[in-house]
Amino acid sequence: MKKLFLLFTLLFSVIIHSQSLGYNDLGILFSGDEYNGTARFNAMSGAFGALGGDLSAMTINPAGAAIFLNNEFSISLNNRNTSISSTFYNNGRLSENDYFNLSQMGGVAVFNNYNQNSNWKNLALGFNYSKTADFENNWIARGNSGYATYIFDQVNTNIRYLNVDEQVFGNFTEGSNDKYTFSIASQYNDNLYVGFSLNTYNLDFYQKAILEEYNNDGDGNTIDASLIQKLLTVGDGVSFGFGLISRPTDNIRFGFSYQSPVWYELAEEFVAEDLKLTYSNTTQSYTSYSGVNRFDYKVRTPSTLTGSFAYIFNKQGLISLDYIYKNYSGIRLSGDDFSSENQNFKENLKGVTRLNIGTEWRLDRFSIRAGLHTEKSPFENASNNENIEGYSLGAGYNFGGFKFDVSYSKSKQTKYYDFYPQYNQINAASLATENSKVTATLTFRL
Repeated sequence: MKKLFLLFTLLFSVIIHSQSLGYNDLGILFSGDEYNGTARFNAMSGAFGALGGDLSAMTINPAGAAIFLNNEFSISLNNRNTSISSTFYNNGRLSENDYFNLSQMGGVAVFNNYNQNSNWKNLALGFNYSKTADFENNWIARGNSGYATYIFDQVNTNIRYLNVDEQVFGNFTEGSNDKYTFSIASQYNDNLYVGFSLNTYNLDFYQKAILEEYNNDGDGNTIDASLIQKLLTVGDGVSFGFGLISRPTDNIRFGFSYQSPVWYELAEEFVAEDLKLTYSNTTQSYTSYSGVNRFDYKVRTPSTLTGSFAYIFNKQGLISLDYIYKNYSGIRLSGDDFSSENQNFKENLKGVTRLNIGTEWRLDRFSIRAGLHTEKSPFENASNNENIEGYSLGAGYNFGGFKFDVSYSKSKQTKYYDFYPQYNQINAASLATENSKVTATLTFRL
């Protein structure tokens, strides 16, 4: 059966909290799509839907593979710095960490069509690996809500710990969602490119959540309550996409692409509670362990529509824009009774837009790039600071047989995490997150 996010009552009604991510949270998390690509792609904030000619562009619009004139292979490494500033009842804490990843690797093979009687100019076959999500993160929130939740003593039943000294929550996550894109694309006449892609996913998510509450009874007696929950989710997914790029003039390009929902089949292992209560007035302690619960289920994410425009300033430079739409209310869970979760998706989530703007300017073999991006929050009643906003910069040099590119991107967003979901008297913690990423790419002409 699916893991129970319900109240679990111990002797004298000590309540166990559920602070791991629920299925609604996981549905949103697994539906996200981070922009981890080549340094050129990242430097222009992923605005490649009408451009193509980059291996990461195939993940947005598979028709972009037909823009390639030569066989190419690229590999990208990045370093991500994440700063999370948590605030819980006016108490702030900063967590900052660095993560190093192989973020992209792929290649494209171009087969020229020399048949002058055919309107199809060439055929391109492409493969690209990317991290559609990187779950590596950790943060700690601490403060005092003034509302005690662990109040009963399992040893001395006449003691009540009604006064809060401190409440601490630690959240540690690992894993990634790896995406493998296989594309086929071709050019029709001189002004139309079409493409199709098949995508497979390998999802691996781990969360360890630790909640500690320190209370006293007003007479010098204290309780230290420590609760640990662990969640491991693994599985595979599949999706497809198709797109086209139109070139009505030498300077103007339009792009359109559709990415289907991702259909995931997932398996989880969940440790519902590992509780330890320690008291100052006795050497005895109380422990409880629920064991491991296992459960399989399915997730269907929203589909994605992308409309794109680019203007090419001959060989000097370009400006490009992608407008992306994804309706998060279409997330669906299956494999058990998920009627309440699916209704929650319908009522509390909405369609969101993402705007990517990028530009590139060339000085002989040297290129400079920049971009801006913004994405709305999927929650109906979200504030503006819950939107994702960011910018990017980059440069590259073409050595002839190979190219080297580097980029820097930064984004910020505020989220809220409720680690006392059973108690309306306690507010969620605020998490102000900043992600900075440096990406380096080597591209070889084959």
